[in-house]
Amino acid sequence: MLELPLDLAECIDFCLYLIFPVFPSVDFMRNLFSSALGLSSAEKVLDELTLDGVARYINSGKCKNIICMVGAGISTSAGIPDFRSPETGLYANLQKYNLPYPEAIFQIDYFKKHPEPFFALARELYPGQFKPTICHYFMKMLKDKGILRRCYTQNIDTLERVAGLEGDDLIEAHGTFYTSHCVSFCCRKEYSLEWMKEKIFSDDIPKCDKCSSLVKPDIVFFGENLPARFFTSMKMDFPRCDLLIVMGTSLQVQPFASLVSRVSKNCPRLLINMEKSGQVKPMMSLFGFGEGMDFDSDKAYRDVAHISTCDDGCLALADLLGWKVSYMSPFKDAVLCYVFAMFLGLSCVRLKQVNTAQKVMGTLDHQNIT
Repeated sequence: MLELPLDLAECIDFCLYLIFPVFPSVDFMRNLFSSALGLSSAEKVLDELTLDGVARYINSGKCKNIICMVGAGISTSAGIPDFRSPETGLYANLQKYNLPYPEAIFQIDYFKKHPEPFFALARELYPGQFKPTICHYFMKMLKDKGILRRCYTQNIDTLERVAGLEGDDLIEAHGTFYTSHCVSFCCRKEYSLEWMKEKIFSDDIPKCDKCSSLVKPDIVFFGENLPARFFTSMKMDFPRCDLLIVMGTSLQVQPFASLVSRVSKNCPRLLINMEKSGQVKPMMSLFGFGEGMDFDSDKAYRDVAHISTCDDGCLALADLLGWKVSYMSPFKDAVLCYVFAMFLGLSCVRLKQVNTAQKVMGTLDHQNIT
């Protein structure tokens, strides 16, 4: 027996799925019907559409289920390039791999035939070589204060985990290096982060010790499905979200980008980025990708754009909240390592010695910024 939905908006969904069981754009039809029936009105929650307004809302105590959506921009200050910046982005600097086109390095079909370019790149960007940024530690602070519902990340660098977010705090939408699996459908044996690291840095192409097929980190390549947990958690998390913070992403990759339209119409949305993003054109809504962000129109009522680096934006918000962000300072780390090496009487500090000093000093390098 079918269990009928309780409210009118859910009834619209229910009827659409009965009438159009394979219709590709139910989101569009729902939005169209909701507007026609006058269901699209929403309450203005922020007293002003600024970072100050967001800070006052958080401090009001009404904000208990914050979702962070983050992309490559939150890790650039750690030394990891983003993907699409014209000169410094990853896609602009792959010529040495002789790819047919830049995105091929993350195409599953190309990888199965030519795995060498991906693993060469993986050596350069492998997790453990970089430290979390202020932005990562700001999200950890949201968790510590009990107001982070979840972090949805496009990144595969695992820096959210290094900063202190745990598996239940994270949806790694595009996968992770944390685990790896054999690519053979009949095998799928799992391998650890340390196993994969040993293979990559020994210049070996990782092969399954059970069936000899390729072993690939569990990052999502073009042509692969997103993790099932992305979809199940999305349905639970976003209707309950009372503040969406979007940082360091161009919001160009679907279906991740469409998540901004899955929060309720009363939910404020803050973008911290070097440029405005997520402002979906009207035609995009025809394909079910939501209504996008509205920062500038006369109808804007909930979206705030803070144009800055992610670290500067998080520090500015923390300052308005009266919080102190504890983070690992790469500059201070380098200075301390040099001083430590000099203390040991090293007249010439070589890379290996500096790396050893970093390991010794790493746990001591914390700094509070007000």
